[in-house]
Amino acid sequence: MNSFGEMNAVSSALAGDKPRRIRTDLLTGAADRLPVGDAAAMTLASLQQYGAEHEHWALAWSGGKDSTAILTLIVYFIAAGLLKPPKSLTIFYADTRQELPPLQAAANLIIAKLRDLGIRVEVVMAPIDDRFLVYILGRGVPPPSNTFRWCTGQIKVEPMAAALIPRIEEIDGNILMITGVRQGESAVRDARIAMSCSKDGGECGQGWYQQVLPESKAVNGRIATLAPLLHWRVCSVWDWLKIFAPMQQYGAWPTAILADAYGGDEAEEINARTGCIGCPLVDKDKALAAIVAMPGWDHLRPLLRIKAVYRALRLPRNRLKKTGINADGSIAKAKNKQRMGPLTFEARLWALEAILTIQREVNEAAAVLGRPGVDMLNAEEEARIRELIAAKTWPNGWAGDEPRADTPMPAVYADGSVQPLLGIFGS
Repeated sequence: MNSFGEMNAVSSALAGDKPRRIRTDLLTGAADRLPVGDAAAMTLASLQQYGAEHEHWALAWSGGKDSTAILTLIVYFIAAGLLKPPKSLTIFYADTRQELPPLQAAANLIIAKLRDLGIRVEVVMAPIDDRFLVYILGRGVPPPSNTFRWCTGQIKVEPMAAALIPRIEEIDGNILMITGVRQGESAVRDARIAMSCSKDGGECGQGWYQQVLPESKAVNGRIATLAPLLHWRVCSVWDWLKIFAPMQQYGAWPTAILADAYGGDEAEEINARTGCIGCPLVDKDKALAAIVAMPGWDHLRPLLRIKAVYRALRLPRNRLKKTGINADGSIAKAKNKQRMGPLTFEARLWALEAILTIQREVNEAAAVLGRPGVDMLNAEEEARIRELIAAKTWPNGWAGDEPRADTPMPAVYADGSVQPLLGIFGS
């Protein structure tokens, strides 16, 4: 099958008896809980109105619950004859190389199904030097934090924007970029929504797609964006993924496995957000903790040690620091004159071995048990990290001759005043 327009040829296999309307009685609940049928009907109306204005659609898919929900809904709507198919539909899957194994397993199954249906899927990945662990361990940039959050843009948004450019050059006119952004409270919201990664169990960085992609200068304003799940509550997302999407008449999607990554049968109650394995941006990785507590996924328990590695890398003993004083004795002009900076080579090599050991333990257990393993660092990425370390690579603005951050030194304040070392460190 060569084009998405031929989807109708497989609609009977995908959608059973091809219902012509969305049932609003799929699920009933409390007055303040939006039934999935009503939520789906509103989503369909949004797609019918705005989708008709664009011949070409694209979908930013992270593999998480929200973007997976809108992806499977769209395919169901079209296969069921409820939504006119676009001239082309391209699915851009953001592979961060750090996804939780159940998420990655589900994504692989869904990708295979989409391609069997003739839908174009492009797996989008950052260049090797920009990948999460290569950037940290090879270049020496500290793990991201909520005050220095470099990861979402670099490993998700920028690769997605780069992949869109050649796709847009292939077509005439504009492209409708569909996202899984979900506010979870109201259907009436601004088109530009800024969300933290922990908002209502949302996917990591999901709001960034809505904000960044339309502003890319490289595509000259040829992208319009639509968030058809904006009004969905988390309960409706789970009802679709766990109950309806796996049914034959709705597509027989392998989405129930996503529940493992969010807490199994208690996924809705746990309301975990998911990001990279051992995500440094959250205090507790509830998704990973829920996974390793389940039969069938307990072999992933060594991954719980990843977070401790990231925490250790932030410590002063593992990083360099600016002195705040120039070589000629003048005070540096930087606002944060004694900021901590990159990772020492010793810290990088220690972390590399620690992560490789964790990965090896997981994969050895997976091989014995016949379960999915993990691929956080492949041989090419490990070799590149060692190559960058051997080349004495530092981030921009750092020479590598700065003192280690735990070195006692005079304090230099923002106004340029200096507090000499006192007590046992004084002279």
